[in-house]
Amino acid sequence: MTLPEVQNTISEKKICILIPTYNNERTLARVIDGVLEYTSNIIVVNDGSTDSTAQILNGYPQITVITLQENKGKGNGLRTGFRKAKESGFHYAITIDSDGQHYPDDIPVFTEALIKEKEDVLLIGNRNMSQDGIPKKSSFGNRFSNFWFWFETGIKLEDTQSGYRLYPLLKIPKKYFTPKFEFEIEVIVRSAWRHIPVKNVPVKVLYDPAERVSHFRPFKDFTRISILNTILVTITLFYIIPRNFINNFRKKSLKKFIKEDVLESDGSNRTKAFSVALGVFIGLSPFWGFQTLLVISLSVLFKLNKVLAFVASNISLPPFIPFIIAISLFIGAPFVHGESNVFNQELNFDLVKNNLLQYVIGSMILASTASAISGAAVYLFLNKVNPE
Repeated sequence: MTLPEVQNTISEKKICILIPTYNNERTLARVIDGVLEYTSNIIVVNDGSTDSTAQILNGYPQITVITLQENKGKGNGLRTGFRKAKESGFHYAITIDSDGQHYPDDIPVFTEALIKEKEDVLLIGNRNMSQDGIPKKSSFGNRFSNFWFWFETGIKLEDTQSGYRLYPLLKIPKKYFTPKFEFEIEVIVRSAWRHIPVKNVPVKVLYDPAERVSHFRPFKDFTRISILNTILVTITLFYIIPRNFINNFRKKSLKKFIKEDVLESDGSNRTKAFSVALGVFIGLSPFWGFQTLLVISLSVLFKLNKVLAFVASNISLPPFIPFIIAISLFIGAPFVHGESNVFNQELNFDLVKNNLLQYVIGSMILASTASAISGAAVYLFLNKVNPE
């Protein structure tokens, strides 16, 4: 895109550039000057800087400056900037770090990608983390973040930690729970949960130890990020995945659901069969209360189809539980000299508690057998109706 085209897009799409800053006096002016070549729609959030940041910003009367008296973290700075941007009538915000690692001349990459999209999208700059000069801890942290983002959303990205982003301000969540670096993880995960497309666009990156000032505290911030991911994973397993499954099922006819979400879902027929087998095994095993967590975790570990495994694990729905318990006790009786006449007894917790070993052995045999049969049946069925 030519410079006039970029400037026109920024105006028409109501885009602003948001720059959160804290004690980056050596690089701040260079970043602002670079952005001004494209637009003066700039909002700088001075997050309690104690260096000469305030004096530098006084030299730019054409931009909007928000000064916070106390440093409260990058997440808080971004949230403050988002509110101001929406109040000012902007629909999108491109965030760029003030430490000099991002190149303002990559702004056209975001505007061009936004034009090509047919819907609102959240764009994240994809840095080349393998180039010389990139700290190893940054590359590891990015891979770590990429994995958990994929687990929590099902979206595979090459860079989830870059602060160079384009946010659709009217679509992202309005309220957040994290104030510091972990905010940038929370916002993209929760946006993806709202079905906002999250995609990478290629950008350049510069790591200059002589100029760059990083405020990332490895132990404290990594701990905060780990706690956040633990919470997000829990929500994913117990709410997001079941919610998405139910919503997809409601929106489609049974025939369409089977065709699109089962037959044409990711993975080979063998993978789908193993996914169903795993779900049936976990569903019939004596792991009450942990079945969803186990089936999703094992699906990720063995790269199986999470949706199919989750569906199959629901073989132990409440109406079927008495029958599963009774059959398990019946199968387990010969192995422990237990009571096999369970069908004439009242099925309750005391019966299971008093015959726990019998139940565990029987349920594992039942789970293994049903798993093998269901997996084989699904494989034969898929090969017949949807040959690879």
